[in-house]
Amino acid sequence: MLLRQARHAASLNQKALASVSGTSRTTLSAYEHGRKSPTLETAGRILDAAGFRLVLEPKVECAAHVGADGRVFHVPSRLRRLPVAQALGVVRLGERVYDLSDRDERRAAYTALLCGGGPGELLSHVDGVLLIDLWDELVLPDDIRGAWQPLVEEARQESGVMN
Repeated sequence: MLLRQARHAASLNQKALASVSGTSRTTLSAYEHGRKSPTLETAGRILDAAGFRLVLEPKVECAAHVGADGRVFHVPSRLRRLPVAQALGVVRLGERVYDLSDRDERRAAYTALLCGGGPGELLSHVDGVLLIDLWDELVLPDDIRGAWQPLVEEARQESGVMN
């Protein structure tokens, strides 16, 4: 599936991608349909030929916490960087639409997300660097701020950004 996605994104047919990646069209087809599994090296070579690279990325999981008000909020195991279009895109939370490219709207969206966003929403819309930039401006309940603070501090230390 991954190889097929890369091929389609590169606007290549199987014959063209097979040719530039040094494999046969029938083998590439077998990989794409799950009839064969490429080695990691082969998958990397095919992805490279399509203009992509295989990247090792830490897994991020969200833990559920119960706030002082009894509502559930989630906190990821680490902060992620999002693609720019996603980090500065538009997000709908409930009935409200936020333009994340606008700092004030991003602040409001991040407040809503940190206080009540589900794991998928957090991982799709909260960018670690943008969160660090807004952190001191966010008005959050103490329990939510306390649960997120270690992530923010860790990210600040990793990036060399201090208070």
